[in-house]
Amino acid sequence: MSLQVVYPRCAGLDLHRKAVVACRITCDAAGAPERVVRTFGTMTADLLALGRWLAEGAVTHVAMESTGVYWKPVFNLLEGSFELLLVNAQHMKAVPGRKTDVRDCEWLGDLLRHGLLKASFVPERPQRELRELTRYRTDMIRERAAEVNRIHKTLEGANLKLGTVASDVLGLSGRAILDRIVGGATAGDAAALAQLAHGKLRAKLPALEQALVGVAGPHQQFLLARQLAHVDDLEAIIAALDAELEKRLASVEDTVARLDAIPGVGRHTAEVIVAEVGVSVTRFPDAERLTAWAGLAPAAKMSAGKRKSAGTRKGNTALRTALLEAALAASRTKGTALSARYQRIAGRRGAKKAAIALARHILEVVSVMLRDGVAYEERGPATLDPRTVERRCDRLVEQLRRLGFQAALAPLPVPQEETAA
Repeated sequence: MSLQVVYPRCAGLDLHRKAVVACRITCDAAGAPERVVRTFGTMTADLLALGRWLAEGAVTHVAMESTGVYWKPVFNLLEGSFELLLVNAQHMKAVPGRKTDVRDCEWLGDLLRHGLLKASFVPERPQRELRELTRYRTDMIRERAAEVNRIHKTLEGANLKLGTVASDVLGLSGRAILDRIVGGATAGDAAALAQLAHGKLRAKLPALEQALVGVAGPHQQFLLARQLAHVDDLEAIIAALDAELEKRLASVEDTVARLDAIPGVGRHTAEVIVAEVGVSVTRFPDAERLTAWAGLAPAAKMSAGKRKSAGTRKGNTALRTALLEAALAASRTKGTALSARYQRIAGRRGAKKAAIALARHILEVVSVMLRDGVAYEERGPATLDPRTVERRCDRLVEQLRRLGFQAALAPLPVPQEETAA
């Protein structure tokens, strides 16, 4: 039985840094497939020539692998002229023996021709631009944290224990002290350096003075000056990115504000969610598909009729990381349903699995909020699903039984309101 041809005029592209190998598949008068393979460069002029060559064959659909970032320039220039399918490389590499560029593009074209490829989620250009901005900001925030750690290492090398007394070495007090050290302060200036403290840090003046009895050599002063300048540059970049994102998200500020109301989800995380998922979840049939796409759903692994643990599947790394950070932040909140959920799961399955479960739950909440346009409603830590209550009661009774006691549970009587005399 032959496979049905879904797209009679299509093409498969094998992408590389310097070349694109394209296989154009059309039909002759008898309906037999005709394959033409050509290689193009990756410069803009070459990619435009690729588009013209595909148009000459009246190609309607084009498939390409999601290879690193090499698909982006091709996608940008061909978008709007053809129906583009960005596919997961694992979905078309299952057949062995097809390891050359020509065979790869031919195989990709054949799969597309018979409708056997599933396109990955590629948002519209404005959302792709938001993604680039939020991901770059995340990189800059991580780089700032790394540079702050380097400052700590330099201070330790100079026997300056500022980080053990001040919670933030780059706060108002810490920065003033560091600037004075860079300016040439010596071990005999510890008392004067301690007097630069502000606010609550002044309550620790004796400990601070002891922590500042150290000697910063010329090379350490040089390093601190460069590191502080780097931190200032990174903070300026982050501030500029914040301003640009605020301008681009002005039209969906209401959505960002509603997501920001979720415990653990700050402004930055809300912007990442909007950039990665969008303001609509209609692309995903249900919350389960969305969590799977984000890499927060269990991977499927079955053998001999038994389902085995395989961890979580691969997904959107930027969204998964942001949600895990939000889950950890929510777990430290007080009096919230999310914190109570984390504590319940962590007691049974451990902190790491609890964080992943809570991150998935946050994304499910986000899915409902975006789908129905509703605000987040805090129900408090006492709000439990009836099945959860039943399982907890069974678990507590079992614990009592193991300790040698018998217990029979009965619900408390509902207090009746006093009637007015």
